[in-house]
Amino acid sequence: MKILILANNDIGLYNFRRELLEKLISEKNEVYISLPYGSKVDNMVEMGCRFIDTSVDRRGKNPFKDLILFFRYFKIIKKIKPDVVLTYTIKPNLYGGICCRLNKIKCIANVTGLGSASENKGLLNKVVLKLYKIAFAKNKCVFCQNQGNLNYLVNIGIDKERLILIPGSGVNLQHFNVLEYPNDNTIEFLFIGRIMQAKGIEQYLDTASYIREKYINTVFHILGECEEDYKDKLKELDDRGIIKYHGLQSDIKPFLERSHCTIHPTYYPEGMSNVLLESSASGRPIITTNKSGCKEIVDDGVNGFIVTEKDSKDLIDKVEKFIQLSNQERKVMGLAGRKKVENEFDRNIVINEYLKAIG
Repeated sequence: MKILILANNDIGLYNFRRELLEKLISEKNEVYISLPYGSKVDNMVEMGCRFIDTSVDRRGKNPFKDLILFFRYFKIIKKIKPDVVLTYTIKPNLYGGICCRLNKIKCIANVTGLGSASENKGLLNKVVLKLYKIAFAKNKCVFCQNQGNLNYLVNIGIDKERLILIPGSGVNLQHFNVLEYPNDNTIEFLFIGRIMQAKGIEQYLDTASYIREKYINTVFHILGECEEDYKDKLKELDDRGIIKYHGLQSDIKPFLERSHCTIHPTYYPEGMSNVLLESSASGRPIITTNKSGCKEIVDDGVNGFIVTEKDSKDLIDKVEKFIQLSNQERKVMGLAGRKKVENEFDRNIVINEYLKAIG
């Protein structure tokens, strides 16, 4: 069987779909990957994937670039004649889905988050809604990573029979094993994500500034690339000892090892937060917002705490509550998170759903 995969970047495809790629290749399928070249492409080629270099402007709103992408997908599909196309992220889902519909090719989409356009009113929102309806109308199925995304698609008119709820990308429980919980000489917090307002960086920085002044034995780490203009602010707070900014990291395990808790104060339209899944799998408590794609991973007070989005005071209160726990209580909270991930978010669950859908 020829299987074509459309994605917008190599790191996400490799980190979160690698096991699916390995399974498809092991079953003697021809697996093509269409995405921009990046550092993980060679790894996937070594696995047996066939790479098609495809430029995708992930967050751009230029209609001419999007039209070029549409025709690029159309040409790729015409040339390869795949038996099934798997699409990930917004632009591959939309333009790849429409191309599959025009060519009568079986398409399986994965909604990894609806993006900010789904929440903003205006012309762009109307255009995106229309494209979703066109792209998903004839799909074999559409995987949704949280109930909120599924409900949204039902509300805009997507056939509910085509929608299948999966536990995000799942997590590789062997790779992210339980880490030894650190001692309480210091209490270290971790933010992992793109540095942008919608990911809750303002609330995290507010919290770090308040807590560091009151609790000198705390440390606030930040991992991630600046996608908005925060470099000067991060440098200033780092110089003052409020935070430790480490930039983009390819391996988060060393930071998880030393951290006591992961904080993810996002209000971005998530699919299912891999940051929270990987932290929980590692035995770390989590603090996050009551947002679809995050709240599903937290049993409030059991394996972490839920906070109100955009609310620095609530986040500060929950962080103080966490600090006041004994280290043993924090460890038990982390192990409860691991148990939850084992029961509900094992990546094998996702792989099995894909194998059923591909048929």
